[in-house]
Amino acid sequence: MNPIDPTARERFDRLDALRGAAIFWMAAFHLCFDLNLYGLMPAQNFYRDPFWLNQRTGIVTMFLFCAGLAQAVALQGEAGRGEGLAARFSPRFWRRWAQVAGCAVLVSLGSAVMFPKSWISFGVLHGIAVMLILARLVAPAGRWVWAIGALALAVPQVFRHPWFNQPFAHWTGLVTKKPITEDWVPVLPWLGVVLLGLAAGRWLLAHRREVLAGSVPSALAPLAVLGRWSLTFYMTHQLVFLGVIVGGRQLGWW
Repeated sequence: MNPIDPTARERFDRLDALRGAAIFWMAAFHLCFDLNLYGLMPAQNFYRDPFWLNQRTGIVTMFLFCAGLAQAVALQGEAGRGEGLAARFSPRFWRRWAQVAGCAVLVSLGSAVMFPKSWISFGVLHGIAVMLILARLVAPAGRWVWAIGALALAVPQVFRHPWFNQPFAHWTGLVTKKPITEDWVPVLPWLGVVLLGLAAGRWLLAHRREVLAGSVPSALAPLAVLGRWSLTFYMTHQLVFLGVIVGGRQLGWW
């Protein structure tokens, strides 16, 4: 085992399975959205109906909390590589970050083709790309990460201003009017979820490591696999869904 990376060979199947569950939930939500978009299910309002809005909130919360947990694991694995920014922003981190940021650009481009009036300028991948950097910057705060996370959740509840309604400021989350877009995951309040996940992950690694590490029942093993390939699945599942729906319509299946 690599002496400077205590988690190098340790599997975190339970964390992967939790992330996989979030991804599976997201896929089910998107499938319903697509079926509704093409009139293949009873008409639903995904933009106003609390049933669908609450599901979206739950999915994003679960996914970003898992991102925070994963950062706790990653930072512990990198703990032996020194102090300071260079240690926290290693080449490995930037490689993964580049994958997320690159996929975010692809999502924007794809959504602009499909939804030109409500394309995704700052969706979940855009948010994660920014929040991963912020989480690494905040990480040295130790126990204060809990408080910073709670503050990030609270700020948009007590402070918003029309100035932030301008398109270039939507990413902050301090708007008074939600932008017209298919997906919007601003830094505030969602950074709070990532930081609380980071803080919770550190506590679990120190006191209840088995909650994140170790194996899962065989019935949940597919979720763990899905969790390890979450970005790939995220970028391909809609292509598959839309391909089947549109292709099936062209072939007269429905």
